[in-house]
Amino acid sequence: MAHKDDLIAEDIIAYLDAQENKSLLRFITCGSVDDGKSTLIGRLLFESKLLFEDQLAALEADSKKVGTQGGDIDFALLVDGLAAEREQGITIDVAYRFFSTDRRKFIVADTPGHEQYTRNMATGASTAELAVLLVDARHGLLTQTRRHSFIVSMLGVRKLVVAINKMDLVDYSEDVFNQIVADYAEFAKVLEVDNIVCIPVSALKGDNVTEPGQQTPWYTGPTLLEHLETVPVGDRARENPFRMPVQWVNRPNLDFRGFSGQIAAGEIRPGDSVKSLPSGTESTVARVVTYDGDLDMAHAGQSVTVVLNDEIDVSRGDVLVAGNNPCGVADQFQATVLWMSDKPMMPSRPYVMKIGAREATVTPAQLKHKVNVNTLVKEPTKTLGLNEIGVCNISVDRGIAFDPYTESRATGGFVMIDRMTNNTVGLGLINFELRRASNIHWEAMDIDKAARAEAKQQKPVILWFTGLSGAGKSTIANIVEQRLHARGNHTTILDGDNVRHGLNRDLGFTEADRVENIRRVSEVSKLMVDAGLITLSCFISPFRSERKMARERVEDGEFVEVFVDTPIEVAEQRDAKGLYAKARAGEIKNFTGIDSPYEAPEAPEIHLQMNGESAEDAAAVVIQWLEERGYIQ
Repeated sequence: MAHKDDLIAEDIIAYLDAQENKSLLRFITCGSVDDGKSTLIGRLLFESKLLFEDQLAALEADSKKVGTQGGDIDFALLVDGLAAEREQGITIDVAYRFFSTDRRKFIVADTPGHEQYTRNMATGASTAELAVLLVDARHGLLTQTRRHSFIVSMLGVRKLVVAINKMDLVDYSEDVFNQIVADYAEFAKVLEVDNIVCIPVSALKGDNVTEPGQQTPWYTGPTLLEHLETVPVGDRARENPFRMPVQWVNRPNLDFRGFSGQIAAGEIRPGDSVKSLPSGTESTVARVVTYDGDLDMAHAGQSVTVVLNDEIDVSRGDVLVAGNNPCGVADQFQATVLWMSDKPMMPSRPYVMKIGAREATVTPAQLKHKVNVNTLVKEPTKTLGLNEIGVCNISVDRGIAFDPYTESRATGGFVMIDRMTNNTVGLGLINFELRRASNIHWEAMDIDKAARAEAKQQKPVILWFTGLSGAGKSTIANIVEQRLHARGNHTTILDGDNVRHGLNRDLGFTEADRVENIRRVSEVSKLMVDAGLITLSCFISPFRSERKMARERVEDGEFVEVFVDTPIEVAEQRDAKGLYAKARAGEIKNFTGIDSPYEAPEAPEIHLQMNGESAEDAAAVVIQWLEERGYIQ
């Protein structure tokens, strides 16, 4: 498959021009563990004759040392470069490789098949136009085969090649091939894939990879490379309306102010009308600037700096869009989520959303359903576990510019990041905005929080009492409220047991229910603060992330974390309800401190160490703290 030399010898300029203008296909290899993905790519690289002699020599040496083919060339080593990959004989990270033929240029992503590294596979699929799904002919369709199929379909890959590999190990059986094709056709009926081509191959032997296999005379279709060279490639991004997330406000001196980023979709020219979203301010393009000079036109994929004719407010994270065809702005959506963390996704727990260059806080609501990757049946669920895919409504703490993912990957896809660990935990695709996001507006009132607080002669605040069951939270809070009431202060108290008789009576004690419990109480506590009250909230609230969420609901200084630090032995001794004994006997599940964790506060405003101290003394500490900081007079 080497490039033809005729044109090189006759007209080198024409040859270089032809190479420069060849179409580019981005594709991935995916499938289950040990289906031969890396070997297939290695074979393509080898057959394209783009490997140098030193690379071939190194490959032969590595094959003898760490290869899995008994001393023969192990093509997988061309892309599996990590020590852990070579030791285990599996792919862990995504490896990108470039190769070309006379007809087309290719960028291929070799993605891991192991379930643990599904996130890496999704990363590779997010930029691909075509997926080569490998199936081991000996094993047929596996769970990971189906999962990868669904993921590439979900991520907008509409062209799929099912490469049924290792045909040499099943004696090139046509019956085996036909059975797998029939099984996959049945599974793929509900996949959103436009074109599926099935090819019998042996990546190790080279059958039907670049040349027709002599052992499969019954197969008359194209080879894998022939299909890759001829499959239509559309540049849909260039055809869409202009979109450019602003990554940097470029201000090197007083005479220049531009907005830098990579164009996600469409084209832009000087004189074009643009809008900055979410603000909606408009201007026209004065210049399209690059390091090599100004451009008359720039298109999707290019990184440029756009200079506008007007000094409008544009910040990092905003999106420049076509003035006559803008995208939407909303703060509530329905989204499809691929969860990529060992810790399950909890509805009502806030996460960091990264969409384009914008960061925001996103909170998923109750899940509508999850998808069984084997049957593609929608199943009810409360949480999402590792590698599970579900649909839910999400709310964002600010309006964001977006397109549905089916229209634009760049402005419709986002990642979710755990706020405590900063790990990427999920991948989300915006399906559509919720109607209530645009139909419901905030109604301004004449009497505000400050006016209500002034009438009560106090500073509103949430005193959030947290600690183990039986720690003394409610007892201490009750004494604090008595003393505040005697001083003429206006208070209310929210107790964990009491709210479960009304507001939260529909919730249990699973981790997901505990998260939702605290979310509701946080919102009620915020309303109490808006009313100008000193609010005493007494909840175990075992998770730091939910206490952080409650804190973020109000302004600085309006949330005071009171850690009632009682040893579990002491809490058990004073347990009048006998809950600890029942929990240790297995009669109560998900009991904090026994079979459910308690994450102690790291820096509470008030730390009450209750190891022999009385509730009255602890209440006095709280009152003194409020006095010293001006919350009460």
